[in-house]
Amino acid sequence: MISIQSTEQLTGVRVSGDYWDSDELINAIYKVTGDENKYYDYQGPRLRILSVCYKLRHAMLGEHHLDFVSNGLNKNVLTQHELIFPNKNVYFATEILWPEIIFSAIALNDFIDLHQQLNNASMWNYEIAILRKFQAAIADCLEQEIDEEDYVMFVRMLHAKNPFTFRFATQYVDVLNLEYIQLSKEERKAHLAAFAVRLMVEDHEYLALKSTLMEAAITTKQALHDIQIQLNYPEEILW
Repeated sequence: MISIQSTEQLTGVRVSGDYWDSDELINAIYKVTGDENKYYDYQGPRLRILSVCYKLRHAMLGEHHLDFVSNGLNKNVLTQHELIFPNKNVYFATEILWPEIIFSAIALNDFIDLHQQLNNASMWNYEIAILRKFQAAIADCLEQEIDEEDYVMFVRMLHAKNPFTFRFATQYVDVLNLEYIQLSKEERKAHLAAFAVRLMVEDHEYLALKSTLMEAAITTKQALHDIQIQLNYPEEILW
């Protein structure tokens, strides 16, 4: 089962799961988000979600963290079946910044809707069920970190708008990531809900950034999501 927990400094979340759970989630994301030409107006959000997949894939290679989780076996069960077996399973884990993981959960709503509409996928679609469970784990973790009123407002906003990420300037996620990193733990606790809302509201800061990016896209004849902005992440992040 995929587990999502806030990191100690509230910088982001720790996503962990065994090999097969992680592989199942990654494959579901690739299936629902489609190939690079399928949903062109959502290419930026698609690439953003795939960057999360990239981290999960490298975690599965043992390049990030290993967690050891009880598998329920006890001495009586092992004796009954005459087995010598470890009582813990290996989970592969990685950290993802809070604005990044919230945006991924929001963007997945659009891809689930597109997948259902264009592929005639039923409400019982297997890949969609996997992604909904992933979104629910993110939402459950977020609910534990913000006030009840803020969480209710966030959920209401999710239900009120569709789609969320059509032609979205995903460079804004980097802006929020870096702004969030610079906060203290106490400030992150106080403002996490506001960051979640900012990902769904096209405020002045977002519109100004997108306008600049659109001008650059027209001048260079590049796609919006290909325009680079000068932002540097710290070499080390205190999670």
